[in-house]
Amino acid sequence: MSPLTRRSWSLLFSLFSLGLLSQLPFVRAQDAVPSIEKASNDTLLWGPYRPNLYFGVRPRIPKSLMSGLMWTRVEDYASVQNNFRHTCEQHELDGYGWDEYDVRTGGRQTIHDPANRIDLTTEFVKVAGGQHGGNWGVRIKGTPREDASPDLRTTVVWYSFLEGLGSLDVDEGDEGELAREGDVVMKGQTAELGDFELKVAEGSGDHPRIDHPSAAEKPLDKTLINSMQLPEEALWQTKPILFAHLKSQIDAMLPQYAEDNPPPPAQIYTIEHKPGPGNLHLVQKTFEGAFEFDVLFSSASAPKPITSEDLTAQIKSVTSGFSARFTEIFKPQAPFLKERYDEFSKSLFSNLIGGIGYFYGDARVDRSYDSAYEEDNEGFWEDAAEARGRNVAQLEGPSELFTSIPSRPFFPRGFLWDEGFHLLPVVDWDVDLTLDIIKSWFKLMDDDGWIGREQILGAEARSKVPPEFQVQYPHYANPPTLFMVLTAFLDKLDAQKSVADSSAQQVLSEKSYTMQLSNREAALEYLRTLYPLLKRHYFWFRKTQAGDIKSYDREAFSSKEAYRWRGRTPQHILTSGLDDYPRAQPPHPGELNVDLISWIGMMTKSIKRIAEHLGEEDDAAEFAKYETAILRNIDDLHWSSTSQTYCDATIDDYEENSHVCHKGYISVFPFLVGLLPADSPRLGAVLDTLADEEEMWSEFGLRSLGKGDKEYHTGEDYWRGPIWVNMNYLAVRELLNLAQSPGPHRARARTLYTNLRINLVKTVYESWKETGFAWEQYNPETGKGQRTQHFTGWTSLVVKVMGMPDLSSKEGRVRDEL
Repeated sequence: MSPLTRRSWSLLFSLFSLGLLSQLPFVRAQDAVPSIEKASNDTLLWGPYRPNLYFGVRPRIPKSLMSGLMWTRVEDYASVQNNFRHTCEQHELDGYGWDEYDVRTGGRQTIHDPANRIDLTTEFVKVAGGQHGGNWGVRIKGTPREDASPDLRTTVVWYSFLEGLGSLDVDEGDEGELAREGDVVMKGQTAELGDFELKVAEGSGDHPRIDHPSAAEKPLDKTLINSMQLPEEALWQTKPILFAHLKSQIDAMLPQYAEDNPPPPAQIYTIEHKPGPGNLHLVQKTFEGAFEFDVLFSSASAPKPITSEDLTAQIKSVTSGFSARFTEIFKPQAPFLKERYDEFSKSLFSNLIGGIGYFYGDARVDRSYDSAYEEDNEGFWEDAAEARGRNVAQLEGPSELFTSIPSRPFFPRGFLWDEGFHLLPVVDWDVDLTLDIIKSWFKLMDDDGWIGREQILGAEARSKVPPEFQVQYPHYANPPTLFMVLTAFLDKLDAQKSVADSSAQQVLSEKSYTMQLSNREAALEYLRTLYPLLKRHYFWFRKTQAGDIKSYDREAFSSKEAYRWRGRTPQHILTSGLDDYPRAQPPHPGELNVDLISWIGMMTKSIKRIAEHLGEEDDAAEFAKYETAILRNIDDLHWSSTSQTYCDATIDDYEENSHVCHKGYISVFPFLVGLLPADSPRLGAVLDTLADEEEMWSEFGLRSLGKGDKEYHTGEDYWRGPIWVNMNYLAVRELLNLAQSPGPHRARARTLYTNLRINLVKTVYESWKETGFAWEQYNPETGKGQRTQHFTGWTSLVVKVMGMPDLSSKEGRVRDEL
């Protein structure tokens, strides 16, 4: 065996100092990196990884233990069905989400439910230890709202089910038991989790006193349990299962009483008490007024079971730890130092990482590569629509994905281009988590290098998506934003001392979040493992999205560097992410898209830099040639001297190249992704477009489409004027870079940066104060949030914007120049 390098010895020393290898007699250098990865991932096993629910817990394990929470007010018969909460839905609550949350430790969520006249908090914590991911607990509190009646009655259902092999049972209790007094304990076992116990504690709070004969059958001052054995594919449909069961109970109960003396709602909406073996267990409690109870999961391999006292201590520790770390990493800078900006910032970031989920299941994919899908003929979109109508999609997988999501009520699934924006704040908070999510996405890649742009894995995920949007096509791309995150990782790596130059204490202090960053060898090994997938994905882009230069006698520096989004229709280019942004009409196989060549330029710069870090000199030289050609072709193919902006290109009726110019996000794309240097001759005109109040500039942020464009606010008006935070973030970032770089536009960039930063943050903040939510987009005339509610995906990028430097003051300018 070859001797260990100094760096590898240092890596091993750090692992031993953290106690991560204490049980292993010897670990070879090449095994040290996986050990670091495992140590990081152990704290990520459990979480509220069912973000489509108001609260649901699961491990990152296919077919395992799943739990969730449901509740409703039971004061009248009519409202129960409509107000039984389970899945996140738009416009049914006054607000909900994580006030403070860390994926590795836990946090607090607040839920404001006006129809049920109650506010809930769910305080979730994790305690690492043992061989199976440790313990976790959640404290569920209910507080009546001001308009609630003094005897507000709430029924709460906690459920747990087990998919796959293993066991999950509740003690059947004594013969004749009508309900369970005290705690409810489930015992379980699976290969991945080992032996475990799940306890639903008795809790505290008053219970309804029912003066009706039916109260003798189901005493509400105790807990009702119903255990069922159901087909595995039905288990996720817990709410319909509960409703069907309640209906059977109501049908059996009502005939026993006169029509003028039915059981009261709190009594009639109860499950049958029938605990025992099964793969689904419903646990129901009914309260009057305020209440509180704990759910505690204890792994047999953990040092000790978790208790309610442990939960109390951990909740306090998690809250204080989060606040201190958040202030260190994301502290807002002037002018965002007063009012509720700190609360606002914590909320948006917490909901971003609180929206991380684990998904497992099959996906619908259409791999019928006939002429309709090649998109080489005029009218190709009609042929493609006809082919899709034949419905030849097949189920593929199952696959798994660990990802953040754009919106819990409306988009509870993985979106490829959204994810890169999501991870830009996350990488500042938790590098190891970010790398794990990136790896999860690239594991979805097929042999050709394709990753489906929308990941709808399994029947539960498909239940939230119309059928026409479920199918994925292996020639459809999506902006490669994950490469932006890898670039951010390289920036951190270059600024980070290697572990060989760091003390063990420094490594220890960052063990939960930056182990792969603190150890340069670990970081490079991660990149080395990922690199073949990155190359495959990169060359898949170049092949499948290639545009045509030669057939139309276009003049350009390179005859190869031109690109066109596949999946185009006259109304949309969904694959571009900017769905209805105006493009050439009609679509043409000779079309070239300036945003796509810009994305590929960004991706080329990123993968070239990765190759350089890995010592892949031949690859780096090849990528450098591509980069040069792309930068030249962006100007040659897409710059319009007439319109003084970047434009898509198409082929007109005379078979001639023609620019199609719509000033907006598309027309400044090379700038947005960092491809224009400070001395670019095009930069002045680009800044003119950004700053023009009759085009992109508004007091609330940059419009997606210029105000002077004939398509402004027409059609679906999705990307035809509204303000989007992700693209505004790119603009703020590049303006800051320009303001901090010598060049002719530095002073102007500083002014634009300062004003856009303030406008953007205030827009999102004011709407949050008014509504309690972040939104998908913002109205350029009023600044009001609109479209999808609780859009805490890339809208959360304002957290990074708030932490950017204030260059408006004299002191700020001096610091910048220094």
